[in-house]
Amino acid sequence: MNAPELVACHCADDVGTVTLQHDERRNALSAELVRQLVAALAGLRERQARAVVLRARPGAKVFSAGHDVTELPLDGRDPLGWDDPLRHLVREIENFPAPVIAMVEGGVWGGACETVLACDLIVAAPSATFAVTPARLGVPYNVSGMLTFLNAAGLRIVKEMVFTARPVSAERAERLGLINHVVPAEALEDFSFELARTIAANAPLSVAVMKEQLRILAGAHPMTPQGFERVQGLRRMVYDSEDYREGVRAFLEKRPAVFRGR
Repeated sequence: MNAPELVACHCADDVGTVTLQHDERRNALSAELVRQLVAALAGLRERQARAVVLRARPGAKVFSAGHDVTELPLDGRDPLGWDDPLRHLVREIENFPAPVIAMVEGGVWGGACETVLACDLIVAAPSATFAVTPARLGVPYNVSGMLTFLNAAGLRIVKEMVFTARPVSAERAERLGLINHVVPAEALEDFSFELARTIAANAPLSVAVMKEQLRILAGAHPMTPQGFERVQGLRRMVYDSEDYREGVRAFLEKRPAVFRGR
């Protein structure tokens, strides 16, 4: 039996469109949805798309609910390791040879927030909100994900987002430089695709090289081996904790988590 189509993809006039369409699960980033997203981007790479628009269906209340919590392990294994599906998706967006534009309506939560911030440009409707939610689940975020946030916003803003897990409105996100534009909902598609067409009309090799230059420069944050080991050890302390298991259980049982710091 074939997997349901959780993602739609098409390309016209050198502009690709990738649409999240798993509305029943609020576009949660399950392994299957991410697999289809990565496959869609790979197909657009083969078609030599010069710009890509990543979106949910029109009028979405939730762009994406982030990590599919039902797939998080409870056995002491790193829940957000190198081979986690979200890491594959973020790397595919960052390494895609043309700019990826996130066109956002509704809530963007957790891992979906990182996915959107990994895109090259972000255009949002006033309804959009952005929340980094691992602290609500007791989940230890990984180093590369934290770097995505640091490349998108100042340190104090990242700290507020990860410590409080409170959503940031589209208006504030634009003011902080997290996103590029806030556009009325009725003009969102026209604005986003006009931006994509403007990029697609430019020299694709020039754009691709400049995107790669900026990716390399943005990742140029030195870390000692000891520092990396320290971070990984701290993360293991979290995902080995009772709080981590309680956070996932509480989410699945649809109740507030009771964290005890152990």
